[in-house]
Parts: sequence; C-alpha cells; structure tokens
Amino acid sequence: MGLLLLLISTLLSSYFHPGRGVDARRSFALRDITLSIEPSTDVTRDTNVTLRCRANVSSSGQEILSREYTIYKDSNTVYTKTSSSSEDLLYPLPEVRVSNTGKYKCKINIDGTNKTSRAKKLTVTGLSKPVLHLNKGVVSEGEEITAKCTVPGETGSIFFYFYEDSKEILEKQVISNQAEAKLRFSSVGIHKIHCAYTVLVTPDSFKSEESNTVTVSVKELPITAVLEIFPKSKIYEGDQLHILCTVRNILNSFESVHLYLSQGNQLLSSGDNKVNHSMIALAKDPGAFECRFEMGDVVKINSEMVSVTELFSVPTLTTSPAEVFQNERMTLTCKSEISAAERLRREELTYTLDPPDSPLHRRDSIGVFSGNALQYDFNYTCVAQAKGIVKHSETLTVRPKVAVSTPKISVVGRAIIGQPFKILCQSDFGSLPINYTLWKDYDQVSTITVKQLVQQALFTATVTKPDEISKYMCEAQNRPKAAPLSKRLNATVIVPLTLPTLTVIPHLPEISEGDDLYLICGVKGTPPVTFKWYRAGTDQPLYTNTSERSSMDYQVPGLSKEHSGTYYCEAHNRANNVVRSDRVTIEVRLALWKKAMIGGFCLLTLSVLVVVCVLCFRSKRGKREAAAELSVKPSSPKSDDTLTVNLTHDTEVYNAATVRVDRADVSVWSERPPEAANDEESSVVSNEPDVEYTEVVHPRPVDPARVPLRKGTDTVYSELQNSPHGAADLHDYGSVEYAELNSEQPEINHHRPEVNNHQDLPVPVD
Repeated sequence: MGLLLLLISTLLSSYFHPGRGVDARRSFALRDITLSIEPSTDVTRDTNVTLRCRANVSSSGQEILSREYTIYKDSNTVYTKTSSSSEDLLYPLPEVRVSNTGKYKCKINIDGTNKTSRAKKLTVTGLSKPVLHLNKGVVSEGEEITAKCTVPGETGSIFFYFYEDSKEILEKQVISNQAEAKLRFSSVGIHKIHCAYTVLVTPDSFKSEESNTVTVSVKELPITAVLEIFPKSKIYEGDQLHILCTVRNILNSFESVHLYLSQGNQLLSSGDNKVNHSMIALAKDPGAFECRFEMGDVVKINSEMVSVTELFSVPTLTTSPAEVFQNERMTLTCKSEISAAERLRREELTYTLDPPDSPLHRRDSIGVFSGNALQYDFNYTCVAQAKGIVKHSETLTVRPKVAVSTPKISVVGRAIIGQPFKILCQSDFGSLPINYTLWKDYDQVSTITVKQLVQQALFTATVTKPDEISKYMCEAQNRPKAAPLSKRLNATVIVPLTLPTLTVIPHLPEISEGDDLYLICGVKGTPPVTFKWYRAGTDQPLYTNTSERSSMDYQVPGLSKEHSGTYYCEAHNRANNVVRSDRVTIEVRLALWKKAMIGGFCLLTLSVLVVVCVLCFRSKRGKREAAAELSVKPSSPKSDDTLTVNLTHDTEVYNAATVRVDRADVSVWSERPPEAANDEESSVVSNEPDVEYTEVVHPRPVDPARVPLRKGTDTVYSELQNSPHGAADLHDYGSVEYAELNSEQPEINHHRPEVNNHQDLPVPVD
C-alpha cells in the first residue's frame, strides 16, 4: 500500500512540474531564425565576410537545449555545428573571392523541431590578374614548350584559356588556381602568347582580365619537300605521267616522318622518305599534285599544277528534230567539238551509242545515228574513244511526243439561242502543249493553248438560230504537220419559249354547269416544256406537268358555279425562261335543264293564273247577263235584207269572238260561209282573249227610215240603244264591227264588237 502511494505521488509531481522528465525536453518554442551577412551582401574580393545565424527560442525548462546549425550555399551544405549556447552562430568567410558568390540559408534543429531562415545572396566582385610563364623563348618548328597560367588566391571551378596572336588555341578546366599547357608552333616567326580565366558560379560566370604577353621566336627547319613530274612540258591526254615525292635535309634524329602524294582529294601514294606514282594523263582530272611532309606538328608542302591538253573534247549528243513524235524518223548526232589534230587523226576517233542495243543505227557519217522513235522514253549516251581515252557525253533522254488525236467538240452545259455558251474542244491523247482552234465554217474564231493536264480549251460562242451551231468545228495541233479537224458541232440548241396562248374549250361564253372544261396552254420553243395552270388569287398552281409537246391541256370535269374565275398558264423549258399567258375570265352559266325547268314552272304558273281569271270572269258575266236587256228594233225590209241590231243593257258591253243567239230560229253563223267565219275567228283569236258572249235577239219591225243594209260587202250598221253610258261608252269600247248577213234570213241581226281601247276592261290575272 505504501508503494502504491509513492508511485501516485511521483506521477503527480511529474505532471505538475513540466520542466522535469520527458515533458521538460518539450518545454520550448522555436519562434524564428534569421540569417544576416556582414558587413554587406555586396562586397569586393579579399573582404572578410561573416554569416550570422540568429535563433529566437522561448523555453521554460531548466535544462540546456541542444541546437544544431546548418549553413547552405545554393542548396549545398557548407557548414554544420551543434551548440548548447543561445548565442548567435557565426560563420566566417575570410578574404572572399568571386567563387563565394551565392545564396545562403541557415537552418536550426532543436529536439526534432526545424526552422530555416530566408535565403540571402552574397555577391563578390573582382578577379585577380593571371600570370603567364613559358619555359622557352626560342624554339624550332615543331618543338614543344610549356606554358603555365597562375591566378593567386582564386578558388572554385576555373576555366583557363591560352591564346596565340589573339586566337584561342587551348581551353582547360581545373579546380586549382593554376594550369599548364604544352604548345607547338608549325609556322616560323614571332608568336605572342597570353592567358585568361573564367570562374563559374552557377548560374553565372565571371571572366578575368588578360594576363601578361610572352613572345616566342620559332625558327625554320632546313627540311623541304620535293615534287617532280615527268614529262615536264606539253602533256596530252593519254601520255604516261611519272610523279616523285621526296624530302631533303632531314636529320636522322627526327622520328615519325611521313610523306603523302595526292592529286586533289585523291591520295595517290604515301611513305617515309620517298614516294612515286605513274598514271595516264587525263584532262578531266584536277591538274594539282601535292607532296606533303609531316613531322609532328611540322608540315612541309610542295605542289605543282600540270596542264593536260585534250585529244578530244567531251562529246555532245543532240537529236533532230528537236521534238520527236512516236514512230517517226529521228536522228542522233554525237560529236566532239575540239580535237588535237597534231596528235589525233579523224578516223582514230570513234563514236558509239550506249546502250549497245539502241534501236538507232549508225549511218555512213561518223557519229550519226538514225531510226524510228520509240513509243516510250529512252536514255541515250554517246561514247567517244581514241588512244585509250574514253569520254561519255551527258545522258540524253528522248521523250517521244504523242501526236494529238482528232479532237472532239461538245457543248458544256446548255446552248440557248441568244445567250453565250461554252464549247469544249478536247483530244483523247496527245503531248502538251496543244493548240486548239475554234472555227466557224472556214473563219477562225480563237485559239487556246493547253499547257497543263488540268487545263481545258473552253470557247465562248453565241448562236441566233438552231442550225447555226453546226457551223462550229475544232482543230488540235501539237506539231508542225497538218492538224486534225473535229466533226461539226452537233448539239441541241434550246429555243426560249414564246408567250403562251390559253385556249378554252368549250368556247366562251358557251360554258354551262356540268360541262367538261379544257384549258389548253400552247407555246413555241424547245421541249421538254413544263406547264403550270393557275387561278387568279392563289400562288400554288392548279396543275403542273412536263411534256415533250408544245401544248398541253388541263381538264376540269363537271363544272359548277364555283369554277367561275380568272385563269392563266405559265411555261418554262431548259432555257429557264418563265413565260405567262394572258388571263382568261370564265363564267359558268346555268345548265339547260335548269333553264327549261324554270321556264316550265313559269308557264305552269301563268296557265294557272289564266284559268283562275277566266273562271272569275265567267262567274261575273253570268250575273250581268241575268240583268241585261236586249232590245232589237225591226225595220222595213230592204232590198239587201239587212237588220239593225240594237243591244241595250244596264251593264258593260264586251266584244265576243263567238255570239250565240238565244230564242232564235236560225243562228247567225249557221249559214255563213266557212271562209268568212275562219277569217273573223282567226282575227279575233290572235288579238283578244277567248271570251264568250251570249246575246238575246228579239225580232223588231224594220225601220224604213234607217239606212238600208247592203248585201255582200256593204256596210252593216249597228246601233246600241238604251246604254246607260251613252255615246261616250260607245266610243270607249270602240267601233262596232260589221258583219254580212245571210240573205235567206233577213230578220236575224248579228254583230261582233271589237274593242280598241282596254283601259276600262278588267285587268286579267297572269
């Protein structure tokens, strides 16, 4: 129990005293760390510079903190130190150099806690002047000397440069402040040597000033190279040349000696002390020969130009004619323009064609070959040969041309009268260039030269009549010979449409309901023609059709009143011209059966009205006759047996076509001649309505005082008595018609009154 209490007290003591135990090591705060450069960030060489690293740490413990410092230059560690002191870390840079230029940082680590300062850049300017030393001042050609360039006090990565007469001859990189170089001089004379250096500080570099200049005198060695060529003068092609290369005044003490004999870039031979070479002289080869002596860096050269006269020049190969066509005769001529007559006879120079299986054969003349050209390209080379000298001409490629074929002439697009159109003239094969000529009959219109495959010979023409297009022909030519001529141009010429005419069947105005209407649209022009029919007021056509004929109809079966309106038609063909006809107004009338029905109905109605009127009239007349009084006065008989009839009544008097005599023995019309009766009846019927009258006749004595009646056609007098209206009534009703009486019945009187004025008559009902 006592041990447990001791343990608990120990734990509580550790908890309430953080400066002790494990927690004591963690009782600090690393607040900040800074790096400073003293005396300045920009200094000159040989300045003593100090880097000061200061850490700001807060601590509550009694134990000493261990601090680990690290100095970085351009991310590379340059210094590390562990200290338990709270004082600043000082890192000295005595007598700084340009190599000390860079970015510096300071880092501190306390018990695993790190802190790094911001970077500070130190810039050091100024380089020391280099010093050059040579081990010899006078040397011979090829002799080696030692040059040493020293830069006191400089550090870092240094590049040394050695110069001869201001030209850089050597570069060397070292990590020390001095460099040595082995130098040799191949030319005789005075040479000036100096050095310089560059300090590399990534990413910059700093170059020093030049060192002192040291003079070296180079003496010439007595060694010479000797070149000899035989023969020495007037060398012709085919001559044998002998060439010798040697060296003089060479000492036995020299080693590594070499001789080289060359002609241009071609090495002919090489050796140690003596070199020779034999060859055939050729004019085409470079005439410069060189003998070269090398001993280390010492080089001695002797060269000589050799002039070689040509026996004959390089042949040239030409063809005739210049433009060769397939299977046509051609000639190749091979000839050397220049030949050495003093060394070469004409018959010694021979010419051949390469390849040997050429289809051309040599003629009697030297260098002339002839034959038929092939149908494909062929390469020819001329070979001239004499005294072992062989020369080849440049390769001549003969490309036989293809004669142009008979051209074909056609129209591109459409040929429309009065409008420009394109005519294409084209051959199926033929070598370019081809001259195409357009002819109209025998007159030349124009010429086009086709030089490329994509080019076409297109001509512009215009015709005013369809048959005029056949006058055009085309000619193609690609060689001086006669040019083939095409056939005459055969193409459809589109005639623009004339204004269409719109014909109506049946003819206007004889168009009635139920008829079949035909609207015929006719034009003149080239088919096919597209016809369209329109009704005024609408944009959409009633009917559209294309025909190969010049006219077409549009049928409207079973016309009705709704089909009345204004119509027109349009037409167009491949000339793309739209023409429109005049407008035609169509009025659809009633059908004949409808007219007949209406007429019959009207007649029926009129007949009914007439019957009704007649019935009404008869009913009224019956009433009037019952009250009428008829008085007949007899008169003395006359020789002409006439009677005077007096009709007296209280009502109106009407004319009658038929007179019936009641209570009489004999009818007035019974004995009348038929012809007279017919005449009177026809007269009455044609002028008056069919109204029947009834008269009562009373025999009366004859009045001798009256004017006697006459027989035959004599005038018969009638008298109306007891009229309530008097003479005025008689006047209004017209005169009394006279009639002939039969002599066998003198006592019977008859009359037919004729009404001339119908103002007082009752109006009939229609």
